Parts: sequence; structure tokens; C-alpha cells
Amino acid sequence: MDTDDFSFALPAFKPDEALVKLRRDLRDAGLVEREGRFERRGTAIAKVAVDGAVIQAAIVKRPSRSSPEWTGKTLKNSAEVRDFVADLKKKLAVWSDSVD
Repeated sequence: MDTDDFSFALPAFKPDEALVKLRRDLRDAGLVEREGRFERRGTAIAKVAVDGAVIQAAIVKRPSRSSPEWTGKTLKNSAEVRDFVADLKKKLAVWSDSVD
């Protein structure tokens, strides 16, 4: 009988706690939270909210003051939250380069 079983359970995803960290990460990326959205220079960039056991998140396809088009994503674990923040930071860098 083999007792070298190294499997373990990942910690349960706590969307409320993850949302607090996600909001902090978005503010650290230079965004300002206003009316449930995160903006840069008055333009909506992202929005996040807890929906049951997951976080519903969205990033604009292109920054637009009039009517932004959103790309939604469901974040079900901490790795997906980290990936969302990393993707957002990459997009912010590209948008900053194209605007400056």
C-alpha cells in the first residue's frame, strides 16, 4: 500500500474577501472607484461584483466616455482573480502608450 499521497485540497474561494483584495489591486493600478465602476481619468475601465460564490468582473474593450463595450468574465478562484488583475494592468499599459 502506497502512503505517499501528496494530494491536498485547495482552500475554499471566499468571494467577499477576494473582492476586497481585488478592489485594492485595482486602486493600486491607478484606478478610482466610482459608482461600482473603476475609472481612469473619468473613463470607465473595469467593474467587479460578488455574485453568489463567484465574482463577476468586466473590462472595457476600449476606453470610451460615451458607451463602453464590456468584456465580462466570471472569477471562480484566486488564480483567476490574479489573472484578471494582470490582464487589466497589461491593457492599461497599452492604453497609456497609445494615449501618451
